[in-house]
Amino acid sequence: MRCSDGNFYVVKFRNNPQHLRVLTNEMLATRLAERAGLPVPGAEVVEVGAWLVGHTAELSIQLAHETVPCQAGLQFGSRYAVSPLEGQVFDYLPAEMFGMVRNLETFAGMLVVDKWTGNANGRQAAFWRKLRERKYTAAFIDQGYCFNAGEWTFPDYPLRGVYARNEVYERVRGWESFEPWLSRIEKMEEDVVWSLAGEIPPEWYGGEWDELEKLVRTLIVRRGVVRELIEAFRVSPRRPFPGWVEQA
Repeated sequence: MRCSDGNFYVVKFRNNPQHLRVLTNEMLATRLAERAGLPVPGAEVVEVGAWLVGHTAELSIQLAHETVPCQAGLQFGSRYAVSPLEGQVFDYLPAEMFGMVRNLETFAGMLVVDKWTGNANGRQAAFWRKLRERKYTAAFIDQGYCFNAGEWTFPDYPLRGVYARNEVYERVRGWESFEPWLSRIEKMEEDVVWSLAGEIPPEWYGGEWDELEKLVRTLIVRRGVVRELIEAFRVSPRRPFPGWVEQA
C-alpha cells in the first residue's frame, strides 16, 4: 500500500489468520533489531479507513471456506525494501549469488535477534537493489513468529529462527562474527525495551497490558542466554559454522 508519507508498505491487518498478536511481534521485534543496528525495513502504524476497505476488493482475506474483508483501523506496516519505482526486491537468491550481497555478515547479527526473541519460524530475508546496481542488500522481514507467534512463549530449539541456507553463515569464525550486534543486545537498556513496547497500539494485543509486560520482562532476562542459544545451534547436526575457530 502507498501511504500518506509517499512510501510503499506491506501492511498486515489485525484480523489476519495468523493471530492478532503478530502485529505486536512485528513491531517490537523489528524495532529491537533496528536498535541493534540491523537492516530491517521501517516499521510504522498504518491507519486504513473503512471507506478504503469497502471500496477496494483486494483488501480481503481468503480463508478456507470464505472471504472476509480486512478490518479497518490501525494496522502494522513494513516499509517496502526499495520503492517499486526505484528498484527490485526478491525474496530468494540462489546460493551462488550470495557473493553479490553486500551485507551478508548481518545474517549472523539477525540470528542473535531471532534467538533472543524466540523466532518460531525460519528466518526470512528480502534482497533488493536499485536500478543499475549490481549488488544486492539483504533486509530482514517478517518477524510475526517471534515470541512463538500468538503464544508469547519461548520453546527454544536449535534450528528455529535460522536461515534455510548455511552459506549465509560461511563468514562466521567465532564470537567476534556476531559483533557488534550481540553486545548491543546483551547491554541494551531495560528502558529501551519498555519504551518500544509502550509504542504498540493496545488493540494489537487486546489491551492485555499484563501479558505484554510479562513478555517484556522475559525478554530482558533472555539477554543473558543468547550466547547459549547460539551455541546450541552451532553444535547441532546442521553444523552451520564450518569456519568456526576455537580459541585456545
